[in-house]
Amino acid sequence: MSRTDAATWRRTDVSARAGSTRTVERALALLSEVCTEDAISLTECARRAELPASTALRLLRTLESAGYVNRDDEGTFGAGPRMIQLGASAIGRNTLARLATPALHRIVEATGESAYLSVPGVRETAIYVALVEGNHSVRHTSWIGRAVSLDGLALGRVLRDDVPPTGYVAERDRLEPDVTAIVAPIHYPGGVAGALSMLGPTYRIDDMTMQHYGRVVAAEGRALSNRLGLPAAQDPTTDLLEAPR
Repeated sequence: MSRTDAATWRRTDVSARAGSTRTVERALALLSEVCTEDAISLTECARRAELPASTALRLLRTLESAGYVNRDDEGTFGAGPRMIQLGASAIGRNTLARLATPALHRIVEATGESAYLSVPGVRETAIYVALVEGNHSVRHTSWIGRAVSLDGLALGRVLRDDVPPTGYVAERDRLEPDVTAIVAPIHYPGGVAGALSMLGPTYRIDDMTMQHYGRVVAAEGRALSNRLGLPAAQDPTTDLLEAPR
C-alpha cells in the first residue's frame, strides 16, 4: 500500500469511527429522553435531543426493534421491556439500595410517611432507586427510576453536601406543593453516596414534628454512612444523637 493509499485509508477509518460514535451518542440521547417520561412524542423527543425528526425516528425504530423502546398505538414512545429489565437488574444489584431498604422501613415505621433513597443522576438530577410507601391513606407516592431536578429542592442541597449541623435539610417542597421533604445524606469516604428522604403532606407535619422526623432520618443516614466505611468522627452530620443499630 502506498503512502497516499495508507493516508486515505486512515482518514476514511477515522471518519467512519467518528460517524459511528455520533450515531451511538444520538441513540443514547433519545433513549435517555424516552426513559425520562411515561410517554413522549417523536416531535418532542427529537426537539430535546436536538435532532431532525427523520433521524430521531430512524434511531428510535432501531431501539424499538432491539426492545429498548416501545411505541404505542398513538405513536408515543416509552421504555421497552429490555430497558426495564436492565434497569431492574441494575437496581437489584445496587449495594446501597440493599443496605438502605431496612432503614427506609424503619423511617416509615417511625413516621408513617413515605421514604426514599436517591442517588446522583445525570445533568443535575437525582434518581429514586429504592422506596417504601407510607402507611397513611393519604401519602406521597412516586416510583423507582424517577429523576428529579436538584435545583431548589432539599434533596439538591443534601446531594451537594450543603447540610446544616442538625444532619438534615427540611423544607416545604417547591416541586410538589403541599409536600414537606426531610432529607439526610449518606456519606462514604469519597463524599455523598446518596440521600434518604421522607416526604409527606405538609398539613400533617408541623415544625415540632418536622424536627422529630428530621432526627429520625438523620440518624438512619449516619448509620448507613458508618456501614459504608465512614468513621463517625469524620461524618460532618454527626450530632448528639446515637445512630440506630
